[in-house]
This record gives sequence, structure tokens and C-alpha cells, in this order.
Amino acid sequence: MSMRRADRQIDTNSAWQVVDACGFGTVSMCLPDGAPYCIPLSIARIGHVLYFHCAQEGMKLDALRSNPAVCVSCVGMAEPVPGKFTTLYTSAVLTGHAREVTEEGEKIRALRAICEKYTPENMQEFDAAIARSLCRTGIWRIDVTGITGKSKT
Repeated sequence: MSMRRADRQIDTNSAWQVVDACGFGTVSMCLPDGAPYCIPLSIARIGHVLYFHCAQEGMKLDALRSNPAVCVSCVGMAEPVPGKFTTLYTSAVLTGHAREVTEEGEKIRALRAICEKYTPENMQEFDAAIARSLCRTGIWRIDVTGITGKSKT
């Protein structure tokens, strides 16, 4: 992916750091009828793969099953500059393809990564939660094919 403001582009490792630091990623896709659709998701990364959990049915899954191409937007920081008409920020945009995870070991690794990112204080309950709900929890992965990052700090 090329960037118009190349002077604000950050290197790939820094872009991945933005992904790791963001509170959520907004995943954009196309619905089966071609209409655009996006949704904020709690994402976690293992290597160059993003994971998210979800129900096992719904509009998002209909879209991903119809067309797995996605674009993910992550904002690590955004702060208005007092007295100026500008904002300091870090962001990353990723492209890739989504697919459902069905293998139990990968599902557990993905859920562990998500829980460690968002609820690290509850990890002592992780194994019990997996035993209760793994069979009814949907896990999807996004195999990232491109990433760019941008910063104004």
C-alpha cells in the first residue's frame, strides 16, 4: 500500500506496535449484496495474523464467508493539539483475508492472546472459561497481506 503523506509513514515494526496498542480494530468488509460494512472488534495478534472472537452466525460472518477480503484500521493514539487545528496520532491500516478457525488448539491460542491483551487480570480463570464456552465461541483469523503505519507526534 502506498501513502500520500510519505513524510508521516512509520516503519513496519512501528505499525505493528500500533496494532498491538490499539483498543480495538475497525474491520471493513463487503456484505454479500456488495454494500460496505465495518465493525469495531477486539483484536489480538500472533505473528502476522490478527484474531477476533465472535458469535457463530450473523451479518459479519455472512460477509466474510461471501468475500474474505478485509481492511483493518487501528488507532493507537489521537490527541488534539490545544490552540491548533491539528491532531497528534499514530495509526495503522492492514489488508488481508479472513477465515474461520476450526482447529481447537489454534482457537485456544487465539483466545489466550485476546484475553491476555484485554483482561490480563482474569487469566487465572482462562482454563475454566475455555472449558465452558469454547464449543460455542467463533474465532476468526485475518492473514495480513499488507500493513502501513502513519504518525504525527
